[in-house]
Amino acid sequence: MTPTVHGAEYAQLVAFVAVAEQAGFSRAAETLGVTPSALSQTIRALEERLGVQLLNRTTRSVATTPAGAALLERLRPAMAEIGDAVSGAARAGGRIAGTVRVHAARVAAERRVLPMLPAFHAAHPDVVIDLTADDAVVDPVAGGFDLAIRPGEVVEKDMIAVRLGGEHRQMPVATPGFIARHGRPETPEALTDFDCIRWRWRGRSLPYDWEFHRADGWFAVSVEGPLILDDRRLMLDACLAGIGIAFLTDEEAGTFLADGRLVAMLEPWCAPYPGFFLCYPRQRRMPPAMRAFIDALRAASVIV
Repeated sequence: MTPTVHGAEYAQLVAFVAVAEQAGFSRAAETLGVTPSALSQTIRALEERLGVQLLNRTTRSVATTPAGAALLERLRPAMAEIGDAVSGAARAGGRIAGTVRVHAARVAAERRVLPMLPAFHAAHPDVVIDLTADDAVVDPVAGGFDLAIRPGEVVEKDMIAVRLGGEHRQMPVATPGFIARHGRPETPEALTDFDCIRWRWRGRSLPYDWEFHRADGWFAVSVEGPLILDDRRLMLDACLAGIGIAFLTDEEAGTFLADGRLVAMLEPWCAPYPGFFLCYPRQRRMPPAMRAFIDALRAASVIV
């Protein structure tokens, strides 16, 4: 008898596509809102119903068998068509629903995303924004994210990238007390004689070298100091505590520069650079909830 697809069987196919695309049960279970054990049982029931093994499982990875790969290839366009049909029905009724998973650098999450969320939620109460605020550079697709907001220097070339806001500057800053005790550097190279608070991209082993600009172009200075952090908010807090000089953006340090708690240094060498970009993979059809989120950023005059 030829297998047919009823309600429970369709749910099994959805589960299989999720596990195959995420290459693992934990991440797929999170996406579907179920437990990994329940998802494993669902896949096992599908394999028993079809009489063929669809996934090879090890303690570290999950991969499709040849039969599973063939099934996935045929299911993807079918699932996309069903999703389009459901989205079209929702649009016809004037309702947009769904979850948009966003990975954003912490500053971008605070300054770009959070301010526009109240108006967005009022306009689209059925859309959930699942926001991860993290300075790590991750592969949005592999991480299961729809969108990423990150500095332009770490945007993948094969992704669509839309600039958010204007230019920024990074500059060395310190408290007036630190400057009174230790003086201030006269050139970027002189920073090597001062205690500096270094920052490291999450997932990378070496601290970030501080970048400056002069007539012949950009150059980097490898600073030293008593503290290395992977959290920019902690770097700001450590600087405010007088531990050393930090290299902060005008957006991060602006309030504290204005009220005198921090002092900027070496400004002639601190040229502007492109700020944050909204990036996402190229796709044939964009989910309505994702499009609504992007449009809301545009309406808030964040995208320029």
